[in-house]
Amino acid sequence: MTRGLIGASLAALALAGCATTGAADKDDGERIRIASDPFPSTYQPYPGAPIVITGVTILDGEGGRINNGQVFLADGKIQAVGQTVAAPAGAQVIDGAGKYVTPGIIDVHSHLGDYPSPSVEAHEDGNEATGPSRPEVWAEHSVWPNDPGFSRALANGGVTALQILPGSANLFGGRSVTLKNVPARTMQGMKFPGAPYGLKMACGENPKRVYGEKGGPATRMGNIAVTRQTWINAKAYKRKWDKYEAEGGDVPEQDLAMDTLKGVLEGKILVHNHCYRADEMANMIDLSKEAGYRIGTFHHAVESYKIADILAREGICSAMWADWYGFKMEAYDAIRENIAFVDRAGACAIVHSDDANGIQRLNQEAAKAMAAGRRAGLPITEEYAWKWLSMNPAKAMGIFDQTGSLKPGKNADVVLWNGNPFSTYTRPERVWIDGALMYDANNPRIRPVSDFELGQPGEGDVK
Repeated sequence: MTRGLIGASLAALALAGCATTGAADKDDGERIRIASDPFPSTYQPYPGAPIVITGVTILDGEGGRINNGQVFLADGKIQAVGQTVAAPAGAQVIDGAGKYVTPGIIDVHSHLGDYPSPSVEAHEDGNEATGPSRPEVWAEHSVWPNDPGFSRALANGGVTALQILPGSANLFGGRSVTLKNVPARTMQGMKFPGAPYGLKMACGENPKRVYGEKGGPATRMGNIAVTRQTWINAKAYKRKWDKYEAEGGDVPEQDLAMDTLKGVLEGKILVHNHCYRADEMANMIDLSKEAGYRIGTFHHAVESYKIADILAREGICSAMWADWYGFKMEAYDAIRENIAFVDRAGACAIVHSDDANGIQRLNQEAAKAMAAGRRAGLPITEEYAWKWLSMNPAKAMGIFDQTGSLKPGKNADVVLWNGNPFSTYTRPERVWIDGALMYDANNPRIRPVSDFELGQPGEGDVK
């Protein structure tokens, strides 16, 4: 799939198994249970070596900073971070003088693989726009591992993990999947082990625009009505399965759409809700309480600053752009201080992309948001702002126990920047995922290149 050292490593990896667990599993009492993970991850870390980076400015992802510090990576994990660290004599030493080390950037909102490059109609696999409620579809089944956008996000943006979401044409768009940003032959080879699924929901202009001429819903009130009824159906489905699991009897008929919503009601699947306007976010919060689920993150959320106190009280994250707005009416009333004001209120603020180009510059998006906050009088430090790029998205995606900060025992998902990462002139110099060097700006052999990018057969080469 790739060339050079990465290609050699990938070729050596065997598929850990393509068989699924089927539609349902049996417990010891022969009772049928819905399969929890029919498409399991086959991800295997690439080989790494003990590394010590010295003399570097460290932003640890949780708001901490160490000047002229050291980071020790080994066995795929962060082993030590400090002014000095103890490392074995055989460890490779990298002089980081004048450079920065951070956790890898995590993008909570991406469509790479589902809307891959080149952008042609044959690649448009992110929206199942055949009905307003399609929670049965899973984004991972559209992921094309050969999308050149993955390697661009790695090399240009320092992105080590990302959540692939279905699009926002539907009120219920389907399940999301979290990926490691590594070359693989299959989606399952990229799938982040242990990461919970997400459910993409949407409100506002997109669903009513798409379905206004397809039989509805065609209004915001129609959006809410269909969403409420869908949750009513999901709760009835869950009651049937709960009764069966408690008492046995006839096996309820399985419904893939309701399986996803049942998982949300059980707290196993995280809700990621596309929503721009403050009033609609408030409506969705009320609806979630009626239905009995929790919203994890509002995405795009250009008016989060208007209800930042409510978001803080409810424990809901906002995934936002620094200054992208005005491209439709519901995106009109934005301010550049949005991210900083949401954070100041005590709510969870995240910088996200939703774009194959923007994902390559999320560090610069955070820099713009930090600058806007400072102009408004907020004393935002570089080390604090990095939380918007690693810790907070990791929490929103349910993977902060594994990644998102430079703490001993966590996955060694690390970026060495060739300067201050909040500068437009700075690029990743090296990127490690699980302690394996996946990109090196100084070594062309360690730059992932997909089969697609390697070129197409010349005329007459294929018969």
